[in-house]
Amino acid sequence: MAANNRRMSGKKGAQVGSGGQRRKGLEGKGPTPPAEMRKGHKKNRLANAKARQTSRRPAARGRGGKSASELVVGRNPVYEALREGVPASTLYVQQFIDNDERVREALQLAAERGGINLMEAPRPELDRMTNGLNHQGLVLQVPPYEYAHPEDLLDAAADEGADPLIVALDGVTDPRNLGAVVRSVSAFGGHGVVVPERRAAGMTAGAWKTSAGTAARTPVARATNLTRALEAYKKAGVVVVGLAADGDVELTELEALEGPVAIVVGSEGKGLSRLVGETCDFRVRIPMPGGAESLNAGVAAGIVLYEAARRRA
Repeated sequence: MAANNRRMSGKKGAQVGSGGQRRKGLEGKGPTPPAEMRKGHKKNRLANAKARQTSRRPAARGRGGKSASELVVGRNPVYEALREGVPASTLYVQQFIDNDERVREALQLAAERGGINLMEAPRPELDRMTNGLNHQGLVLQVPPYEYAHPEDLLDAAADEGADPLIVALDGVTDPRNLGAVVRSVSAFGGHGVVVPERRAAGMTAGAWKTSAGTAARTPVARATNLTRALEAYKKAGVVVVGLAADGDVELTELEALEGPVAIVVGSEGKGLSRLVGETCDFRVRIPMPGGAESLNAGVAAGIVLYEAARRRA
């Protein structure tokens, strides 16, 4: 027993267990990451070079114009954007990231959707791209939205052999309201949405999410000057209807909804701007027996679009 005691006392202090490390070492580490994310691989080096070029490249402009590319930052926002079908060109993943469940889910969604580049980047590069935001190692690049031209919406109606049904937004700055309007236009058979180029919500990731995927089939046009765009619609035979709490005509009495019409919705706080209001053929009020002073743009547009669809049916 004495010899055995001497052998056991070869290490000083209490014996420390593995803390489960040996057991963890036996666990699987999941599927092999794609070549673009394996450090040292040729495709990884090419992907990193392309990532640096993409992050610095300015957006082009087409007939209707393009927005700037947008970055969705953080593990939960990136996952939600991918789950909701927000268009994406590149998913940037930080090198040596802690591969938790949300990261794995985001990578899986990106792989399942296809067409999304997976690029590994060092943390300083992601910090620079996001201006120091807390990106948590995941950054999703949303490509520039290709806006239609206001005349394109008339062409879309003509192609269908239908009277144009268009919604124009005047001073609406919340992308979620824009997304809700796009969703309503799609639901009630409209031909698109027109937004001003300045001081207005654009098709951001938030607008895409709120549209619940309908932005993929409902065009959004951008007008350099909304008043002139509405005047051009009037010359093309479209009746321009503005929504206003003090409107002269009640919605249920508006027969113009049965024909070619552009419905103009102002902001919840200020309503229609002066020039846009003067351009409208009718100023229409939505009856609200409950006594509310106003409705947000998404709700107001949905009510009028429903009435238009009901009359046309």
